[in-house]
Amino acid sequence: MNENMIVDRNLALEAVRVTEAAAIAASRMMGCGDERLADMAALEAMQRSLNRLDVDGTIRIGDGFSGESPAMHSGSRVGTGKGPKVDVALVPIEGKSIVARGGANALSVVAMAEDGGFLVVPDIYMDKIAVGPGLPEGIVDLDNAPDVNITSLAKAKGIAVEELIVCLLDRPRHTKLVTKIRETGAKLRLIQDGDVSGVLATSWPDGDIDVYMGIGGAQQGVLAAAALRGLGGQMQTRLVTRNSDDRAAIQNIGIEDPDRKYNVMEMASGIVTFAATGVTYGALLGGVKRQRGHIITESVVLRSMSGTIRFIKGLHNLDHLNGRT
Repeated sequence: MNENMIVDRNLALEAVRVTEAAAIAASRMMGCGDERLADMAALEAMQRSLNRLDVDGTIRIGDGFSGESPAMHSGSRVGTGKGPKVDVALVPIEGKSIVARGGANALSVVAMAEDGGFLVVPDIYMDKIAVGPGLPEGIVDLDNAPDVNITSLAKAKGIAVEELIVCLLDRPRHTKLVTKIRETGAKLRLIQDGDVSGVLATSWPDGDIDVYMGIGGAQQGVLAAAALRGLGGQMQTRLVTRNSDDRAAIQNIGIEDPDRKYNVMEMASGIVTFAATGVTYGALLGGVKRQRGHIITESVVLRSMSGTIRFIKGLHNLDHLNGRT
């Protein structure tokens, strides 16, 4: 077994511990009505776990609140500094508002790549289209009209357009897109939050989502690409420039062509590890549960090197978690 394989496997196990810690912390705030409070709980737990890892890590896609501590912004260092150099992308809670209202499908997410592996993007919007594995390359394209993409995809899958399920965020900005999708006859699944999980659903084992479309967070797009490196799906993205602030953010980060289309490999290259733990109940992963002195978590870890998908059910002793033993 080569050194890269050993490091990859070790990071996979450690990454799950990071998302478990964040998910458990966030779950304590479920239904609190304050998404900021929930996010801070997850952020603090994730930072503590990351700083225990024997890696020399640099956050490329981060989270946090300016002027407050702890915060994990892009460029922050994590880990003990004793291990391999890695890029880190994270979302302590993917679906902060979901946790605040006690809804479904909130996740804690972290990804790690070789140094320089993640595309660095500003915290703005990104247009996305994603499909699952086993399809011809380029079967969908951001520059195609929705009906063209849907028709092509249905033909490639050998099913009627009416059988396709399209997933997208339920937002006013998607009103025209929703109308165009409905005109094709395809089914729609509108989600309240969490476009990383929406992209994952296209490639999930036994999942029923055929294509994800629409505008969501740019940083979440990079995390979704990291997941697809392990799942094998396709995605195209493009940054969305709404105003002068967005243009300045793109320029400040060093992106020369704001209209460029990116594929999965351009967003997450090299050896990539992706982990997610369910915070609240959901279609992809079960949420955190408390039962008989234990906390139960459900996680997934994906490795680009092997294409392995591992589902991990954790049983955490409450006494250990509370530091009493």
